Amino acid sequence: MNEKHNPESALPDRERHYLELEERVRAALERARAGGADGVEVTASVQGGLNTTVRLGEVETIEHNRDRGLSVTVLLGDRKGHASSGDLSDASLAQCVERALDIARYTEGDACNGLPDPERLATATRELDLWHPQALEPEAAIAYCQAIEAAGRADARITNSEGGSLSSSWGLSVLGNSAGFLGRSEGTRYGQSCVLIAGEGEGMQRDYWFDSRRAMADLEAPEATGRRAAERTVERLHARKISTCEAPILFTPELARTLLGHLVGGISGGALYRNASFLKDALGERLFPEWLHVVERPELPRAAGSTCFDAEGVAVQDRPIVEAGVLQGYVLSTYSARRLGMETTGNAGGVHNLCLEGDSVPAAELLDRLGTGLLVTEVMGQGVRMVSGDYSRGAAGFWVEHGAIQYPVEEITIAGNLRDMFRAVTAVGDDVDDRGNIHCGSMLLGPMTIAGS
Repeated sequence: MNEKHNPESALPDRERHYLELEERVRAALERARAGGADGVEVTASVQGGLNTTVRLGEVETIEHNRDRGLSVTVLLGDRKGHASSGDLSDASLAQCVERALDIARYTEGDACNGLPDPERLATATRELDLWHPQALEPEAAIAYCQAIEAAGRADARITNSEGGSLSSSWGLSVLGNSAGFLGRSEGTRYGQSCVLIAGEGEGMQRDYWFDSRRAMADLEAPEATGRRAAERTVERLHARKISTCEAPILFTPELARTLLGHLVGGISGGALYRNASFLKDALGERLFPEWLHVVERPELPRAAGSTCFDAEGVAVQDRPIVEAGVLQGYVLSTYSARRLGMETTGNAGGVHNLCLEGDSVPAAELLDRLGTGLLVTEVMGQGVRMVSGDYSRGAAGFWVEHGAIQYPVEEITIAGNLRDMFRAVTAVGDDVDDRGNIHCGSMLLGPMTIAGS
């Protein structure tokens, strides 16, 4: 058992932490300016949490963590230096600033370096309901994990377990820069999961289920996670191989969002200015069917990707990424925008609650629409080439005929090109998975190549 005891059992004192972090940010800004920096950005943070895993009814891990951090970026003209530390003490702060200045002195200049334009910085924030700390003692966490796993192991076809887990984390940070911006960020996150094994020998199958929310009270019941993990695992028993063919594909919500993740990768500034994206110069191009929309909604209450400003302090706002199937915007930080001769989109650090919207279909109807084809529940491997958009990944799932699941399949590969796949979306389900920063329901695509035996 890996166990690290934390002497602090009380909930975090948010205001006390914020005041300390703001003082550290101001001190680092002042020291960097005194050292000759023309521009400075500083982030100070504190975070903590508890992670617990139970396997076969016995405690496997209990880990408490409490971390602090300081990150300093300085500009000497158009030369940039960056340094970080896991200590907020005066000595460490001074050393961190000096390291950043030293790096900037010996770094080649780049005209695109610099702080965001002051008018783009957030000047007001609103409450997003992201802070839900809850006292969680190890004994209670252990019992919770045992309940998850026991519910999954109640199915007689489950022969082994990789455990039931519960994680609890919180974080506070302050971002400040020499343009006068000072902003607070906060959040809590709770997650639970169960990984199970069914069958024996060469016929064994493994699967899992999980939930993740900002507030522990919003998590599904622990028993529900265990039971769903068991259902998914035993459904895979007696999986078959199928012959190579072309057929329509239905992606479950948790996999459909990976397709939107590839869209984000293709329209991200770093890939665009490096000429490493199949979507370079695609702005204004129709990528999806006319009825489909992708919208960024950064201020959704309690959502995983919610924020009032990005990692540079730039204000965020709702905006269309894809409207009526047409690509409307890229995903840009200040630096990548300058490299492309454009304006930042407030996406330093990534996207904030990307939501697939359109004429959704009840999830129960999607198998009927699929007709005969493949329901994909798992993909594996790294077979996506962002330069060309070529897509080829190992997969597992279920073969469907006349709208009814026939049997599980494994050891297959699905292949296509992301541009073709985007255009071939024929329906999206109302079964939206909102556990991450991409919110998406099931996605039905036209025929793809399925490589089997």
